[in-house]
Amino acid sequence: MNAAPHRAGRRRAAHRRRRSELTLLLLAVAVCLAGWTTASLALHGTVPPGLLPYGAGLGALALLLHLAVRRWAPYADPLILPLAVLLSGFGLVLLDRLDRSYALWHPDKGDWQKLPAAPAQVRWTVIAVLLAVGVLAVVRHHRLFQKYVYLIMTGALVLLAAPAFFPGDSFGAKRWIRVGGLSFEPDEFAKVAITVFFAGYLTANRDALALTGRKAWGLRLPRGRNLGPVLAIWVVSLLVLVFERDLGTSLIFFGVFVVMLYTATERTGWVVIGLLMAVGGAAVVGDLEPHVHGRVEAWLHPLDIYEPVHDPALISQQPAQALFGLGTGGVLGTGLGQGRPFLIGFAGRSDFIFTTIGEELGLAGSMAVLLLYGLLVQRALRTAVALPDPFGKLLATGLAAALALQVFVVVGGVTGLIPLTGKALPFLAAGGSSLTANWLLTAVLLKLSDAAGRAEREPGPP
Repeated sequence: MNAAPHRAGRRRAAHRRRRSELTLLLLAVAVCLAGWTTASLALHGTVPPGLLPYGAGLGALALLLHLAVRRWAPYADPLILPLAVLLSGFGLVLLDRLDRSYALWHPDKGDWQKLPAAPAQVRWTVIAVLLAVGVLAVVRHHRLFQKYVYLIMTGALVLLAAPAFFPGDSFGAKRWIRVGGLSFEPDEFAKVAITVFFAGYLTANRDALALTGRKAWGLRLPRGRNLGPVLAIWVVSLLVLVFERDLGTSLIFFGVFVVMLYTATERTGWVVIGLLMAVGGAAVVGDLEPHVHGRVEAWLHPLDIYEPVHDPALISQQPAQALFGLGTGGVLGTGLGQGRPFLIGFAGRSDFIFTTIGEELGLAGSMAVLLLYGLLVQRALRTAVALPDPFGKLLATGLAAALALQVFVVVGGVTGLIPLTGKALPFLAAGGSSLTANWLLTAVLLKLSDAAGRAEREPGPP
């Protein structure tokens, strides 16, 4: 007798969420257009000529995503999609702003710095959005991933190892696979795949991993025979660090596993062991591997580049220039389009795009962007709390941890908190692989959030 009113209440709740989402999407598109207009007025004194086509295109992509969510994930959190659209749109604004300055700053040079990055990013945004819509349409429920966790893990390990067998480095790291004129960064996709595997593995083995071991220094440490999985993941992360010289991927890979392991077992001992292994392994590799050692030296002595005698193989200009740019921005910034972030030669194509925000929008703008990331992570964690099944809880937690850790290693490296890692700032920095992987992550979060929304509205026991 109560089934019909309950179904009607669920439909009303879903409609309210989607109306809120549509309103926030319109606001996100408006903010991006306002930012692009402001930058163009500062640089050229005119409104950008492509404002209406760009606005229509971004609005069409946002509407396509909204309709896909309305059709295949009607109970999803109404904040996740607008946050992703806002970050992606603002990234396009920053890239276009940097392209204009590079074109003026490098008019006669034959190097790649004067080549625009924004057009390629627009194409990748369209591709990433279409793939995200495909995930929403094909994946009926997130438990589908649980059936193929070992197959997914095999693919992730292949993706992680592949760059080591391809020739050529980029800025000292081997993170790219190049075939002909195409290249992509497989570790961005491996990040999502490995998180799916961790969720499936820990769901099946959390009881064994949570068994009480010996007590030492006030902590309940796990039993020695349960350390095998952690040691295996630790070795794999160190191999990535040694053979591919990719500090960022190694930190994210091992960090996500430790976070998910603690979530599954609620054992503080795992966190202590994980931190000790991470610090110990990074210290040894940082001392022995030349590229990683150079990153550490540049982090410890960023201003040595201006000494009369220095080793150019170990010290570069970028860390010092990033600090100067962030310091120039102050609290409110110089204004969008009125700074000089282009002095960092490849800011638009690397993690140094955050210095553009720090210089032109100041501490206030930087904190606003970090709050957007923080809010996206919070919605993922809220989804994990609301999901009824252990696999979904761990998967949402792992995706939140992967996003948070990537933002941390990028922003921490640019601001001098930790050594530079070379990872791309999610949604903002140029790079088709990073953008596509993060939109796929967003699509999975939307499906998880939809399941959580349905669970919240299921009738409880009498």
